[in-house]
Amino acid sequence: MLKIAYHPIYRHPLPLGHRFPMGKYELLYHQLLHEGTCTEENFFEPEIPNNKYIFLAHDPEYVSDLMNLTLDPKIARRIGFPLDELLIEREIVIADGTLKACEYALKNGISMNIAGGTHHAFTNKGEGFCLFNDQAIGARYLQHKNLADKILIIDLDVHQGNGTAEIFKDDDSVFTFSMHGKSNYPFIKEQSNLDIALDNGVGDEEYLQILKETIPKLILEQEPDFIFYLSGVDVIESDKLGKLSLSMEGCKERDRIVLQSCKDFSIPVVCSMGGGYSKDIKVIVEAHANTFRTAQDIFF
Repeated sequence: MLKIAYHPIYRHPLPLGHRFPMGKYELLYHQLLHEGTCTEENFFEPEIPNNKYIFLAHDPEYVSDLMNLTLDPKIARRIGFPLDELLIEREIVIADGTLKACEYALKNGISMNIAGGTHHAFTNKGEGFCLFNDQAIGARYLQHKNLADKILIIDLDVHQGNGTAEIFKDDDSVFTFSMHGKSNYPFIKEQSNLDIALDNGVGDEEYLQILKETIPKLILEQEPDFIFYLSGVDVIESDKLGKLSLSMEGCKERDRIVLQSCKDFSIPVVCSMGGGYSKDIKVIVEAHANTFRTAQDIFF
């Protein structure tokens, strides 16, 4: 059975007019139930995890400053959210969703987090709406518990996974792959193990061809025993913060390529949703829902 992390706290009450669409998480949860893609049995509620797992990926002083709301104002501004206790709790709960999803993926082949994909969080700082890096914490968790040795992170958000790249820059046991818009944020990129930077306006045909050539080859070369997939839908043409031009169907095919490869190679995978900023919230929810539909079709 597909197990999915969801908690009502995912929808944090940001100030009116904030451009981050927090409401998409709640809407996605209800959409998946309404259409019958999922039932309540598919969902589990994450909790506050043991801090030691967060410290595996993040600097203790940075974590302490966040939790005590004593972060340097200059560093806090780069995050993009007005910091408060509920937001910090939300980010910690999201990380636990990915930790628990790791356990479910080992049992069922795949598990998902309706939120997460917070790939702009570095070892000692956050930025770009990201405080803690849930997939980096998940990778360290798996290795700490001897549940995985070699891990592959596939990041297909339109923005480079700069925080993830920094966290694992000196770690050969985690291979980071980011395919993103060349001229998108972040404007100063980190170096992943493999970066594919795409020109503005790249559409379905070119994008999917690159992916078809890259994913199986990466898996064969790296021989991972666990995969994290960041399935941001800010690659679609209508996205306000993206500069690529995938169609809705092209984005769904992207998910199929990645998830089918995980299934074919029998490698457990955890998916975090990442970005999506189209003007119409229905477009964001539909694009994310396609990822869950595709997972159900392939694995169950």
